Amino acid sequence: MGGLIEITLGIMTAVGGFVDVSELVFAAQAGSRFVFSLIWVFAISTVAIAVFGEMSGRVAAITKQPVFNLMRQRLDLGPGIVALIASVVTSIITCSAEIGGTAMALKYLTGLPYSLLAGLTTLALVGIIWALPFKWIERLFGLLGLLMIVFAIATVKIHPDWGGVARGFIPQAPVSLPLKDLVTYGYFVVAIMSAVLFPYETYFYSSGGVEEQWKPKDLMVNRMVAIVGFGLGSLLAIAVLINAAVLFRPEHVDPAIIGTSALEAAIPIGKTGLLLALLGMVFAFSGAAVETGLSSAYSLAQFLGWEWGRYKKPHEAPRFTIAWIAAFALAFAILLTGIKPLDLVEWAVVLSIVVLPATYLPLILIANDRKYMNQHVNGPVSNTLGWVFYVMICLAAAAALPLYFVTQGGKL
Repeated sequence: MGGLIEITLGIMTAVGGFVDVSELVFAAQAGSRFVFSLIWVFAISTVAIAVFGEMSGRVAAITKQPVFNLMRQRLDLGPGIVALIASVVTSIITCSAEIGGTAMALKYLTGLPYSLLAGLTTLALVGIIWALPFKWIERLFGLLGLLMIVFAIATVKIHPDWGGVARGFIPQAPVSLPLKDLVTYGYFVVAIMSAVLFPYETYFYSSGGVEEQWKPKDLMVNRMVAIVGFGLGSLLAIAVLINAAVLFRPEHVDPAIIGTSALEAAIPIGKTGLLLALLGMVFAFSGAAVETGLSSAYSLAQFLGWEWGRYKKPHEAPRFTIAWIAAFALAFAILLTGIKPLDLVEWAVVLSIVVLPATYLPLILIANDRKYMNQHVNGPVSNTLGWVFYVMICLAAAAALPLYFVTQGGKL
């Protein structure tokens, strides 16, 4: 029974923490601009993050070490430092975007000034991480993030064309689009892939496995959480896309702000739907801010060989503690410059896809190395999928910057 509870809680946590501000924004815009034709990107990218997530959790359970700690051993110093810098920079930028998104959702709920709410959010998250053990941090934001299920309820209530939704799962490139729109479509393909496959996902996941002291007997828990949790979480993002296609596209509404996306629940459900959507955003975005803030500190501490972990008291891992507090301070400082959270989302997504090859190559190599994994190396299915998705990531990384500049961040 205890194992079943752990699997259930793990799946619920993964679902509740899956839809962050980048996925919400790009899912809503994808639906309003291209109807259901980008659903397949979410589907394929979710299979990819489940494969890499399972891989990183298995590495943590077998080696008792997180991925970044092993990267220091597996890679030469130069590539390792490049991966470290890329990881820390993208995590802090993403953390800033998540804090900003949380503050915007809170502004809609309270009417208080955005800058004040961003500062209070940062202080609250630092206080929660300081006070709570890792397991309860994960469960707090993951379970409360399940309020985002209101978007799936809204999808059922608006009665979309389910045949069209089903066809959206088939990989496609709409040939009827003019060249300008086709290029923008390509940008959204890359952006959605990046939003789902953010590097912090696997770094945080493997560090969490060490925090929770996973062992070989927990490999089934790891597999179930990665596959089912990420899969159900992706359905929430797809629900946001479907709602935008049905509710916003006919009215030519561009859901470029978080408040517009919240209307997806308000229109079919009413004030209760709006309240649940905004609260779900607060906890989902806050959870993503916690993950990205901690991930930057995890990466730095693990690569440099520092004591780390929330299972330790703050004074028992002082450099790690200073690192994650500094990450939140930097994230807030970025917001103080006046940069809009949604602009940060775009930068984080593009930068993330560019560095993804440096994130996932070491993971595949370590998961295939018997020196570390013994008999638990990748099987044929994991290995084939891992390399196929890695090639896709490399192609997307090569196209990311040109598409971003040509389409002005998808605004054409």
